[in-house]
Amino acid sequence: MSSVTGVTVRVPAKVNVQLAVGAARPDGFHDLANVFLAVSLHDEVTATPAESLTVTCAGPDADQVPLDRTNLAARAAEMLAARNGLTPSVHLHIDKRIPVAGGMAGGSADGAAALLACDALWGLGTPVAELLSLCAELGSDVPFSLVGGAALGTGRGEILTPVEAGTFHWVFAVADGGLSTPAVFREFDRLTAGVEVPAPQASPELLAALASGDPDALAVTLANGLQPAALSLRPSLADTLAAGTDAGALAALVSGSGPTTAFLVRDAESAAKVAAALDASATCRSTHVATSPTPGATRL
Repeated sequence: MSSVTGVTVRVPAKVNVQLAVGAARPDGFHDLANVFLAVSLHDEVTATPAESLTVTCAGPDADQVPLDRTNLAARAAEMLAARNGLTPSVHLHIDKRIPVAGGMAGGSADGAAALLACDALWGLGTPVAELLSLCAELGSDVPFSLVGGAALGTGRGEILTPVEAGTFHWVFAVADGGLSTPAVFREFDRLTAGVEVPAPQASPELLAALASGDPDALAVTLANGLQPAALSLRPSLADTLAAGTDAGALAALVSGSGPTTAFLVRDAESAAKVAAALDASATCRSTHVATSPTPGATRL
């Protein structure tokens, strides 16, 4: 057992620059072609020894974060402890900056960060491949939160292949309230009922645009198969998307299952302009300026 007294891990949000969704599988999941970028908007999870497993959270949306065993950070600690015959005697504190239920994998990020933090706190030295396997058990987006950068996720998103990506600039508009990912997938199923849904494939044009670092090339290839479902459940997001494009964003899309919206911009100056316009538009609660790609879960 380690003598470390506390470990803090920083972990990024993600944006899906392509989210191609297949038909529902027998297990209820959907096959995906999910091109992830980690963006410079982070949570931090600190693990310290405690008599029992406890979770606290601070940040703008802290009141929306569950502090019981449904929290992915708590589940990560329990899973890692069980694999190693330990009692999860740890306090996890989440410094929350990623929007909650916002389509940016904030909960998944905290799960990945807790795994890494507890592994270091307990001196386990778990191989990365095993950590990734635990991440996949926790949730489809958790493995990418661990590795970060840029990757294609297949299967239900948990099977990762790194891809090349230049630097891109983004503005994210946070909506009031969240959207349940399962609810958005159910709406996708409803909207596509009776329609043949093609098998998801990564776009060669999008992957080439990512590698080139050319924002104009990337702008015309961005795609989110869940966007119609998110807009069906939250029609007001169309106003946010329009406000960002009217302000000069090269492209706009719903991030993942939403309701956070993502705006690709040319540079930092454009990002500041689009963020200011969105803040003034009364179509969102707040904005964040970020760049991609950025590293995955990292011990501080």
